[in-house]
Amino acid sequence: MRSDTEFKLNDIWYGGKSPPVWLRGLVPLYRAANRADRWWKERRRPDDIGPACVIVVGNITVGGSGKTPLVIRLCQVLREAGFRPGVVSRGYGRKGRGLRLVSPASDPGTVGDEPLLIARRAGVPVVVSSDRCEAARVLVRKGVNVVVSDDGLQHYRLPRDIEICVVDGSRGFGNGQLLPAGPLREPLQRLEAVDHVVVNGDPQALPDGVEATGMNLVAGVLRSLNGTQSWRLSQFSGCRVNAIAGIANPGRFFSLLNQSRIKAIEYPFPDHHVYSSGDFKPMDHDLPILMTEKDAVKCVALDLDNAWVLSVEALLPTEWESAIVAAVVGTLDRRRRKA
Repeated sequence: MRSDTEFKLNDIWYGGKSPPVWLRGLVPLYRAANRADRWWKERRRPDDIGPACVIVVGNITVGGSGKTPLVIRLCQVLREAGFRPGVVSRGYGRKGRGLRLVSPASDPGTVGDEPLLIARRAGVPVVVSSDRCEAARVLVRKGVNVVVSDDGLQHYRLPRDIEICVVDGSRGFGNGQLLPAGPLREPLQRLEAVDHVVVNGDPQALPDGVEATGMNLVAGVLRSLNGTQSWRLSQFSGCRVNAIAGIANPGRFFSLLNQSRIKAIEYPFPDHHVYSSGDFKPMDHDLPILMTEKDAVKCVALDLDNAWVLSVEALLPTEWESAIVAAVVGTLDRRRRKA
């Protein structure tokens, strides 16, 4: 289940509860540390990491906002346009900090759940490392000409050509305060500096002058955890199910099921939760278990009976995808002219 600390913070950040004085008192310290961190990383930023175009996909709030489905879709679009994309990631929650190549058969505990999901869904080279510059250079040596950074908007040491900030449309920016009194990693003014703002779901009010592109996550098919069967989501309509979600905003997954007239018994877990068989003991074992793809990469080894995985696809305007492709073409052309 979600931790008490996580629940309390989300209640403050997104539930309208006033932050206590001690949290507000820590905001100036966080702001100073954040500025110092950015200054230090930018001073150590290399001029480039080779001839590749670098796209950073991130957010300015704590927790997920839909970055991973967007990264997967970007890789698909870039491959279709004839580029050779690859992904770098820190691999949040994994064991160790060193560089690792990710394959579809990798252990999620050593590479992270999101990088493993990207490797399986996008079919591109993926490298995890606490040093994203090192990871990007490895990809370039492997022939990648577009490096996509999964998260890393605040990793200012990594050179970047295109910045994309993803916003969770259902939660927005919460109370609009910086950590730890609010969920903001950086002030809202940071949105004015990025190249694209993508809102996942219904758009919230954005600061004046900030334009955004809408993104919708469309439910795909339900596949059995063992990979032997697949069903349309509508075939579960009217059924009672156990539903688990170890993501930053579990309510988004549960709402999707409810909108499909599925009667979900909700089991929210912390983001990047490492599952064990004990997590499933309280559930009604006569009912199926539905989960996200991010949960599934960590549950395969548990040999769960009657467990199903819901895939989602990021749907973006065609003109926005074309603009990204055009920007990559322009960047690579400038790189070639300088060479």
